[in-house]
Amino acid sequence: MRVFLASIPLQDTSVVIVGEGDAAHAKARLFSGSAARLSWFAGPDVDDGEGRIGRWPEAADLAGARLVFIATGHADVRDRAIEAARAAGAQVNVVDQPGLSDFHTPALIDRDGVVVGVATGGVAPVLARDVRSAIEAVLPAGLDRLARLAEGLRQTVIDTLPDFTARRRFWETAFRGPARDLAVEGRDAEARRQMLRLLNVSQAGEGVVHLVGAGPGDPELLTLKALRALQDADVIVHDRLVPKAVLDRARRDARLIYVGKSRGDHSVPQDEIADLLIAEARQGHRVVRLKGGDPFVFGRGGEEAEALRAAGVSVVVVPGITAALGCAASAGIPLTHRGQSQAVTFVTATTRDEGVSPDWQALAAPNHTLAIYMGVSDAAEVQGRLIAGGRSASTPVAVVENGTRPEQRVLTGRLDELAELVREGEVQSPALLIVGETADWASASAAGVSVQEAAA
Repeated sequence: MRVFLASIPLQDTSVVIVGEGDAAHAKARLFSGSAARLSWFAGPDVDDGEGRIGRWPEAADLAGARLVFIATGHADVRDRAIEAARAAGAQVNVVDQPGLSDFHTPALIDRDGVVVGVATGGVAPVLARDVRSAIEAVLPAGLDRLARLAEGLRQTVIDTLPDFTARRRFWETAFRGPARDLAVEGRDAEARRQMLRLLNVSQAGEGVVHLVGAGPGDPELLTLKALRALQDADVIVHDRLVPKAVLDRARRDARLIYVGKSRGDHSVPQDEIADLLIAEARQGHRVVRLKGGDPFVFGRGGEEAEALRAAGVSVVVVPGITAALGCAASAGIPLTHRGQSQAVTFVTATTRDEGVSPDWQALAAPNHTLAIYMGVSDAAEVQGRLIAGGRSASTPVAVVENGTRPEQRVLTGRLDELAELVREGEVQSPALLIVGETADWASASAAGVSVQEAAA
């Protein structure tokens, strides 16, 4: 985070503007009608009136100021005002000169009790305004009424629900239900009655576990439902494959519990993970079990759902973009393509000791794409089994390491080179092995040509 947006109460606060012209007018409009005491010094060329003072400020004029905005082309006036403002303990903003400023003015969406700011550190104000416009379009104009209603009920809610988690859940329900709609429509009395009815029946309630797919790593590939679950969670139990960029989308005060596993290193056994989820839910928590990819595609989500339901714990499954889809797309590889692949199979190269091994002969069928999970350590066996099953040694292959992430690598070759690719490339998990004619698309994509051109 390069900038931090602070919320400054304006009640009984002194704001001073120094300058003339459009920039000074814009700052004056910003605070017009606010709770702040506004003083605008526009210089000796301007007559007093219309909120302006026809002189430059003296040091005494800045005593007690909290914020000082300077928008003048007179360098001597600017420098004196900066010095006097800082001597008075004020924070200074020099318009269009971020290097001279203590703070920068964000692009603001003002809904009275609800103010949204978008900041770029003063380096791209037009971009900030464009982002503000996009946000403003989805916010109802009456949002401030909801904030005022919440302010009036705040102490009542605290007295009724002393438990912090119960209070947060009450407000989440209130702000997303009928009371919200009534408030923004201006039906304040009805909205208040609806909130009080909700408060009378509110309680901590039973916990729930969301099995959430985090996708292959790029946080922008999170589904909206997954993002909402992360932002509502009390506890997040996450895997090794979930990157920090995804965890950063969670609510800041959520408790994070790491239970990552890798081959030969199970930091927390699977049965203990299930016990942990059950225990947290029984304490009334909303738990997110966050898994790389999709929880039901080689993520053992089915085992966890089975254990939770057997214990009487509510389970919600939130699917995610699985590694095969994300990695293939990121590497430019279609998993099916007319004339090259009429089918795709997701398969894991790792099986439980008592599990059934894949049918390698069936998997070796031509015109068929294989997306092989957890195959890095078994690349030599995968290569040998597929060739022995009848797949041509010249079949294209691609190895996608850290797919969709900034550090993504894509290695390409032939099936009879697969083990060598993994070994010499020092490939590390997470990585996906793609076997089939469409794997050639990775080489063509990297070269910026079509597959037909690459084959010519």
